Amino acid sequence: METSTNSVVTRQSATHFLLFVIFVLYTTCTCPRTDAATQQELLRGFKATPNPSVKSFQALLNDSTGTFSFGFLRVNSKQLAIAVVHVPSLETLWLANPTQLAPWSDHTQLFFDGSLVLSGPHTRVFWSTGTQGDRVVLLDSSNLQIQKLDDSASFVWQSFDFPTNTLVENQNFSSSMSLVSSNALYSMRLGNNFIGLYAAFNEKSEQIYLRHTAMEAKADIVEGKGPIYARVDSDGFLGMYQVGNPIGVDLQPFTSYQKNISGFLLVRLEPDGNLKGYYWDGSNWVLVYQAISNTCELPSPCGSYGLCTSGSGCSCLDNKTDASSGKCFSPSSGGDFCSDDVEKERDFTVLRRNGVDLPFKELMSYEITPSLEQCEGYCKNNCSCWGALYKNGSGFCYIVDYPIQTLLGVGDESKVGYFKVREGAGKKKMDVGFGLGIAVLCVAIAVSIGAIAFWSYKMCMRRRGVKRILEEEDGVSPGPYKNLGSASFRSIEMSGSSPR
Repeated sequence: METSTNSVVTRQSATHFLLFVIFVLYTTCTCPRTDAATQQELLRGFKATPNPSVKSFQALLNDSTGTFSFGFLRVNSKQLAIAVVHVPSLETLWLANPTQLAPWSDHTQLFFDGSLVLSGPHTRVFWSTGTQGDRVVLLDSSNLQIQKLDDSASFVWQSFDFPTNTLVENQNFSSSMSLVSSNALYSMRLGNNFIGLYAAFNEKSEQIYLRHTAMEAKADIVEGKGPIYARVDSDGFLGMYQVGNPIGVDLQPFTSYQKNISGFLLVRLEPDGNLKGYYWDGSNWVLVYQAISNTCELPSPCGSYGLCTSGSGCSCLDNKTDASSGKCFSPSSGGDFCSDDVEKERDFTVLRRNGVDLPFKELMSYEITPSLEQCEGYCKNNCSCWGALYKNGSGFCYIVDYPIQTLLGVGDESKVGYFKVREGAGKKKMDVGFGLGIAVLCVAIAVSIGAIAFWSYKMCMRRRGVKRILEEEDGVSPGPYKNLGSASFRSIEMSGSSPR
């Protein structure tokens, strides 16, 4: 009985000891990683590399409330961006390097030596703040700052000065900044008295498609008193202000305006070119603002050479192609028709359509022409022109100097569109590649046929040589090849190979 009791005590002690060892090993392995993920400041000497087991976001720094986090964001499964995210929704609010993504690998490193630096192999630098600071902190506004320790109010760099596609509440947006959509097609900038949205349909120029001018209802913009800036106000509106004057010169209310909603607000330039406002209600992002409320007035809701008709949706300008694919014609290579190759080949056709209009023609250039023919001729002879829209009676001839996007379908048949259609480099590259593939295949077949013919010829000559030798030998008749002895085989090989 005593021996049994001692055995039980021994097993219990061993179990406790094993559990203690496991606990020590677990805390030793995991605590530094947990501390690194939840710390609220980064000091000089900080270094971090992406964790291969993380699938979406690897937190490196949190704000004091735990609402926002700064760290590695996995992009397209194999790439990495430095980001600030909204933790409850994992929505990205800011990106440091949207155009210089780094690989998600252990060769990529983020370190702080007074400057935040994202580096790769062979000392390549993907992104850097280029500063001399003492610590990195993430404020409860989602603003990432590099600060000096000698003065708590002193910062040498902040993410709020370099927005990507999003503005959060109480973040100032100045005339030196721009928002750029995630697909890089659209941007938002400030003018001297307006907010402008621009489309990069052509690499040589931009087309403004929305211009919101300050109403100046409560305060006037005074020339020479400083530039304007915009801000998302926590009371629920997008306001414009002039530097030095706290009274707004313009106010665009959200649906949440003056409703005492405590959710976090932001505005974002979306991939379709619309500027939208949202607030976080605790579980979802709720839409509270749209700069463009009519879908057909977006820059290109139906794609290139599309036609958007209110109440009917999308169709194609040629009235033949199915618009459900989102592409009425193969996308062009952009640019214009001014290159020598295009001029020589005339590699475009003309498409005409009545009852069409431009969604933002009041912001486009135009000419006054007495006839439709002259309007079309102006575009036809202008190599930078992609199309023209003419209004019979008024003589207004609107010039489209970028690849044709979506037009508006209207009931007025006196509005006539003239559009150049070009196949673009994509199809040519495909044709060239296909032709090259056929040529390579033909060469391969020819080589194979030649090799087979050569081999057949050699075998034929060899058999003739064997037959001749055997016929010359006394009393030896030719037999099957498999019955030849090794000595005879060597002699045949030597005899057959000597004439070569």
